[in-house]
Amino acid sequence: MSVLAEGCGPLFQVPDPDGLRAFFAAKDRSMIDKRVTAKEAVERFIPDGCYLAVGGFGTNRIPTEVLHEILRARRRDLGFLGHTATHDFELLCAGDCLDRVDAAYIVGLEARGLSTVARRLMQSGRVQVCEWTNYALSVRLRAAADGVPFGVLRSMLGTDTFGRSAAKTMACPFTGQKVAAVPACSPDVAVIHVHEADAYGNARIRGITVADSELVRAAKRVIVTTERLVETASIREQPEATFIPFYLVDAVVLSPYGSYPGNMPYEYFSDEDHLAAWLKAEKDPAAFAAFMDKHIYGVSDFREYLELCGGAARLAALRAEERMEIGGGAA
Repeated sequence: MSVLAEGCGPLFQVPDPDGLRAFFAAKDRSMIDKRVTAKEAVERFIPDGCYLAVGGFGTNRIPTEVLHEILRARRRDLGFLGHTATHDFELLCAGDCLDRVDAAYIVGLEARGLSTVARRLMQSGRVQVCEWTNYALSVRLRAAADGVPFGVLRSMLGTDTFGRSAAKTMACPFTGQKVAAVPACSPDVAVIHVHEADAYGNARIRGITVADSELVRAAKRVIVTTERLVETASIREQPEATFIPFYLVDAVVLSPYGSYPGNMPYEYFSDEDHLAAWLKAEKDPAAFAAFMDKHIYGVSDFREYLELCGGAARLAALRAEERMEIGGGAA
């Protein structure tokens, strides 16, 4: 198949389906207790330079606790898959953790506004960027999970996004029609926040899952952070509810309110006041440095951060808001 056209974006990973197959064949899939702290998960699985992907969508179901630990560990030169990344991307830019990004939606926090810090970093030229659509990133992950070097789609054809991507146009060998070929993408590590998991990594998600199924099957390592730990007997009582099976998972982190200040569907609403405080502080470099010292670098862990942000009373209010309870409820 000949290449008819190609985008000018950088390709951060050359697809290697045979190498990926060999990696997964050698990966330990034992059913063992994988519980660690967020700090231990970062130390073991997220070194400088690795390619990171985060589950969830927008500010929904993001693994904030692990992201804070990445900043406190002063990680540098990370690659990142920006699949409608909002506060997660904002955090990594604030920590100056990135040097390359496969981007579909970054910098903006949707209707809340743009992150000044993320925008300044991306305009500085210090971070390489390759543009995609959300769907194209999902197709890339699915290709890696399927063990093939590329996936195909049509929706990017004829767009400026195609021109800024690393996709190629070729003729379909069956019909002769033009299709866009997008390279398989296998992140070094994926971090997914879930509602429930057992100690082995069997995990359940309620609500939207977007591309998390493809992501956990494409990534070499998977860190699951969970609102609650449940007994394996509970998993066995309802096996069809298991969204992530244990053999894909490398670490399990108990992380109550782990998506804060993002939303956790059916658990707690996003803290819009705190997200607004982030965006406001970013406009003044001195004020933002103080904000980061107070909320990230000056605390020992995520529990201390939650206390700073209002503690149990604030979390109870957000839980009541998510459940549309009038008059508040218990955290």
